[in-house]
Amino acid sequence: MTEEPDDALSSADHYYSAHPRSASDRGRLRFLYRGEILSFTVDRGVFAARELDPGTDLLIQSLEVGRSDRVLDLGCGWGAVGVAAAKAAPDGRVVMVDVNRRAARLARENLAQNRLTNAEVRVGSMFEAVPGERFDVIATNPPYRIGRPQILALLRQAPNALTETGRLWIVGKRSQGILHYQRTLAEEFPGTVEVVARGSGYRVLRASRTPRPDARAR
Repeated sequence: MTEEPDDALSSADHYYSAHPRSASDRGRLRFLYRGEILSFTVDRGVFAARELDPGTDLLIQSLEVGRSDRVLDLGCGWGAVGVAAAKAAPDGRVVMVDVNRRAARLARENLAQNRLTNAEVRVGSMFEAVPGERFDVIATNPPYRIGRPQILALLRQAPNALTETGRLWIVGKRSQGILHYQRTLAEEFPGTVEVVARGSGYRVLRASRTPRPDARAR
């Protein structure tokens, strides 16, 4: 995921730390998805510790998931994207990945809280947690603070983790380099790269392995 407000983390701690040192201070939040209220437990030391950030919200509302899709939520945090995807794919499977162990615990709790059994959470760094696996959908609001080289590496690995008709969905804003990453995706993906949503300064990109006949140049 993207950035967390400065008061949510100590200067020596990051939401992409494996073991965040911020003192636990749990909270609860809910949001509406496809006519249903989803409930979550959140905590400090994890991205968006008190509310659903606008970038992730835009990604969730834009994301297209089929009933039987296999979905990968990269950098799942407390599980907003993965839980929504699991709701959208009752006959599919969702894998949620985060290097932050506190985030992974929360994500597992939130799957159980929303009575979802078609998803799992793995602790690991991005694609290292899913070696050799392929997905119909990869969705990410990546940890931009890790730096451009790491984000570029993620984008370049994504095509190999997708099925032939798979799609990568990524959200970001100009200050995080999303325009640069959009150009990178256009070079790396053999299909089409589209801006499918804009809002609150963010844009959601969809990169497809195969060209989409309904693709619109934006």
